[in-house]
Amino acid sequence: MKKRIRFVVCLVLTTLTSVAVVLAQSSTVSGRVTGADGSALPGVSVILKNTQRGTTTNADGQYSLPNVPTSSAVLTFSFIGYVSQDITVGNRTVIDLTLQSDDRSLNEVVVVGYGTQRKIETTGAIASVKSTDLVQTPVANVAQGLQARVAGVQVSQNTGAPGGNISVRIRGTNSINGNSEPLYVVDGIQISNSGGINDVSPLSTINPNDIESVEILKDASASAIYGSRAANGVVLITTKRGKTGATRVTVESYYGVQKVNKTLPVLNAAQFGQLENEVFKNNYYPDPASLGEGTNWQSLIFRQAPIQNHQLSINGGTEKTQVALSANYFNQDGIIINSAFKRYSYRLNVDHRVSDRIKIGTSILGSYAINSGITTGSEAIGDAPVVTNSILGAAIGAPPTLVPYRADGSLFPFGEQAGGQYREVTNPLNFASVLNRNAIKRTLINLYADFTILKGLTYRASFNTDLQSSLRDGYSPRSIVNRSDLNDNSGSGFKINNNGLALLHESILTYSTLFAKHHSVKATAVVASQSEAYDSNQINANGFPNDATQNEALQLALNRTVSSSRNRTRLDSYLARINYGYKDKYFLDLTARIDGSSKFGANRKYGLFPAVSAAWRIIEEPFVKNVSWLSDLKLRGSYGITGNAGGLNPYQSLATVAALGSDYNINHAYITGINPSGIANPDLRWEKSAQADIGLDIGLFNNRISFIIDAYQKTTKDLLYVKGLPLSSGYSTITGNFASLQNKGLEFAVNARVLDGPLKWNVSGNLTMNRNKVLDLDGGTTQERFITTYSILGIGQPLGVFKTYVFDGINQTGESILPGYDGRLGGLKVKDINGDGVISAADQVITGNPNPAFIYGFSTNLSFKGFDLNLFLSGSQGNDIYNASRLSFEMPLGQRNQLAGLANRWSATNPSNQYVSGFQAGRLPITSQVVEDGSYLRCKNLTLGYTLPRIKGLQQVRVYVSTNNLFTITNYSGFDPEVNTYAGSNTAIGIDNLVYPQAKSFLGGLQVTF
Repeated sequence: MKKRIRFVVCLVLTTLTSVAVVLAQSSTVSGRVTGADGSALPGVSVILKNTQRGTTTNADGQYSLPNVPTSSAVLTFSFIGYVSQDITVGNRTVIDLTLQSDDRSLNEVVVVGYGTQRKIETTGAIASVKSTDLVQTPVANVAQGLQARVAGVQVSQNTGAPGGNISVRIRGTNSINGNSEPLYVVDGIQISNSGGINDVSPLSTINPNDIESVEILKDASASAIYGSRAANGVVLITTKRGKTGATRVTVESYYGVQKVNKTLPVLNAAQFGQLENEVFKNNYYPDPASLGEGTNWQSLIFRQAPIQNHQLSINGGTEKTQVALSANYFNQDGIIINSAFKRYSYRLNVDHRVSDRIKIGTSILGSYAINSGITTGSEAIGDAPVVTNSILGAAIGAPPTLVPYRADGSLFPFGEQAGGQYREVTNPLNFASVLNRNAIKRTLINLYADFTILKGLTYRASFNTDLQSSLRDGYSPRSIVNRSDLNDNSGSGFKINNNGLALLHESILTYSTLFAKHHSVKATAVVASQSEAYDSNQINANGFPNDATQNEALQLALNRTVSSSRNRTRLDSYLARINYGYKDKYFLDLTARIDGSSKFGANRKYGLFPAVSAAWRIIEEPFVKNVSWLSDLKLRGSYGITGNAGGLNPYQSLATVAALGSDYNINHAYITGINPSGIANPDLRWEKSAQADIGLDIGLFNNRISFIIDAYQKTTKDLLYVKGLPLSSGYSTITGNFASLQNKGLEFAVNARVLDGPLKWNVSGNLTMNRNKVLDLDGGTTQERFITTYSILGIGQPLGVFKTYVFDGINQTGESILPGYDGRLGGLKVKDINGDGVISAADQVITGNPNPAFIYGFSTNLSFKGFDLNLFLSGSQGNDIYNASRLSFEMPLGQRNQLAGLANRWSATNPSNQYVSGFQAGRLPITSQVVEDGSYLRCKNLTLGYTLPRIKGLQQVRVYVSTNNLFTITNYSGFDPEVNTYAGSNTAIGIDNLVYPQAKSFLGGLQVTF
């Protein structure tokens, strides 16, 4: 018994001793990580090497890692932009460390098509935008965040409507009838942006807060890897992925208010009454002065609108599995009543290493967006539609002598007021009563598996899905119709269902090796197949008994029509790329891609898109290497051919038939007829762009100042163009590859770390000059043609230039009036350009160019002891705008209000030389008077933030206030100089038909990381 007790006591003592030894051999290691200037570095990853254990530094740069075996443990400290360090722990429990910034950025990695490259290895024109810059302003669309950030990229905010359409042009417009929008690739999933001025941008369904980085492939050598879809450039979007280390939970939230930047001054009721009396030469308003100010219609349609965004993100993982998860809610009410955009989205990114040779993962982005739209920016040509088809036009033209509501609070149609005097104009609030809602569901899914076959040889299988559906609801109520006009067709509604499915499989084989010490080779081969399927069905109805059910019971309508459509396309691709490098000094890239598309003619199904580029890092040469103030110098050159199939609809190469617009009455029965609608073109093929680029990258003073300069020339041939046919052919037109145009330009970008001590000051700027001109339209047959009544396509001219008469003042008493136009005393006078004594079309000349001489952006960031201040400016110089609204609202024909300048109109006692006198049943010629300078400088964002001192349990807390579109310096008289009524059009550009203006916003935000 005593032996057993002795044994147990010895066992316990031995165990306790062993535990004590183990505990004595491990301890908690803590410390602080700083930069070279002594400032704290938050978010530094601290990993116990060869394990899955680790942590990150807090806002003060401090970290603590328990149970570290002190005998031979090694801690790895890593942070983006800094040189990683391995530190052996030994017997230390406190390790403070200074990380050195990777000023040369030799190992900085950028995303390229189907892979990554070190920044120094890139031979093409590639620009990067950080996620922090992308969401510096509250944007619903990733393209909005790119505006003025990158040289060579022109982003046009076509409309300020929530979720509204954006146009992006990389190195100019590259097509006439095709699509000039770049290709967007989100985690390998290829998507396109398109749509009209009142449509929801497809990019608005993607949450910008989920994006880690954006790379823009600008030249052919960089984008040719995407072949037939890359002529307009490529935007690579990489979403945030999980990182090894402790789990980080981040909550971001902001809330703000928006308001209109400016309203247009119009005549008040007294002035309007006086004008009406003059126009109609009656005394309809016996005492105009007594009418006072009247109704301010613009104040009724504009409002102060809230905007808010809330996001929860979780990021972390082990060395085997990393996860990033986020959920987001974005809600933006528009500054025009009854307009809004709301989005719910989530993202899940998972990467898992199954073994040393196999890695699998997924990216899933899902969103549900609801857009409540309101019609602005009518695309109709002429003066009346500007008023009748747009809430802004209706608000400007609405007589201030009328009222918006009846005594019972219901809308008061104008036809029921003033004895029916104003039946031809519309109560602006009618537009806000029309239902126009679009609910969009979208899911982007990427599944991949990476296999390491041999050393340096990997295979990736990627499967991508873009699944989208939308339901669009519309209803125009009976209540907005004049009671005397109500009939069996009053009240109209519709429902439109759209469904799309895009599938893409890519097999990617990559081999990289280093031989003979200094030679590196990386070869990439890809086989891809993509299919897209879209279907739509629509029902329209009118003649409702009442507005009770709106469009939710279309079967109640007296008249109903249905339609449906479906199309399928397929693209098969084969591509190869070889990257060669020598001593990190010389680089050569060769790329070739073959694409075959179902869209093109039987004789032209496949196209080849090759590219070659090279770079010489002069900084590595002995004659430059010892120049102390020069830290980087690289010369780049490239040439390649890319394609554009984006503007071609399916089946255009085939002979097609379509239903007639009306039915035949045969034996008292209505039968729908079908007739030929399109002539076959078996040679229909890609639009091809051949682009040459030469670039120079310069770094000074240890890269504290860096410059990027590029010059390019791009010629696009085989442009899709609709050519007229003789009527004897049985067809009026044929779509073929007839036209060509050219873009050439210069790009400049600069970044500088002005101060790098406790007070940090960074500045960056970019400037782009692009010139385009039409080289051919249809093989030389057509030299010039009008695309609108005021803009043309002309050989040797830039796209969309304005051609009008030249304004020459007002016809004054005693002056002779030339024949050929509706001249009159007090009427508008135009110049006789050719001097023949007659005003005719021969007197029309180029009076404006909507293409800017240059565009630019500037940003500066200051930080000191927790405070940060950011300023971002953007601008355009030398572009002209056709202000279509002036043709309506400086034409005093009666029955609609006019701009305030008309108070100074011509009369016998006031011989104005700017504004015509009031007159009835006339039309003014289109002159240079309505072509205005559209140059502007805009403060896009000003943000002041403060990071709080360390709070226990929190890694970082930052609060900030921000204002967007704070001011705009411009001479343009319209609502907004950043305008484009025809959205993605390549030819009708720089036109303002009263588009939804951008808002000024003020907001406050909070960012918390646990």
